[in-house]
Amino acid sequence: MKKIVLATDNDHKLEEIRDTLGDKFQILSKSQAGLGGSSPEENQDTLEKNALIKASHLAKKTNYIVIADDTGLFVEALDGKPGVHSARFSYDYGLSKDHDDRMNRSLLLKLLQGKDRRAYFKTVLCLIDENKDVHYLEGICKGEISDKEKGDKGFGYDSIFIPDGYDKTFAEMGAEKNKISHRARALEKLVEFFEKHK
Repeated sequence: MKKIVLATDNDHKLEEIRDTLGDKFQILSKSQAGLGGSSPEENQDTLEKNALIKASHLAKKTNYIVIADDTGLFVEALDGKPGVHSARFSYDYGLSKDHDDRMNRSLLLKLLQGKDRRAYFKTVLCLIDENKDVHYLEGICKGEISDKEKGDKGFGYDSIFIPDGYDKTFAEMGAEKNKISHRARALEKLVEFFEKHK
């Protein structure tokens, strides 16, 4: 079974990825692989570049396959914001000291009052294989921003994002989200990638 090290110790991400990939791979967090410690700063202007920084940082320390991701929420009425700055959206407005999911959601809801609520999530996976070759895979989930927070499952913007074809937020879905999310779509492409490159 292939071992994959994820450039994260985020339990929510690990659970979602393990749920999607099932038992096809042995998925290890940075800490489980003995590669804990500091992470590089995500200060790039694209999701691809941020994912590459994280993957490269770990790939220097291991011969396992390394996967890093970066995800952004892109809102049409805000010219694609928060986008690559999704995790620190409220910080960029001077409203929080660091990553603050609750403040990010509150700010977004305030900015969208009376505006078009169409949005999409995009996840970019950066995979660095055993040969140190770099591959990118992406997944997109279109939807809209709800008018208030709903649900208590998930993280980030899950409680205000309603995917197309559904009438509930990601945070109201639980495991169902892991089958239709942007990350799930990127992970489907990852499985296809491994099928092609056995």
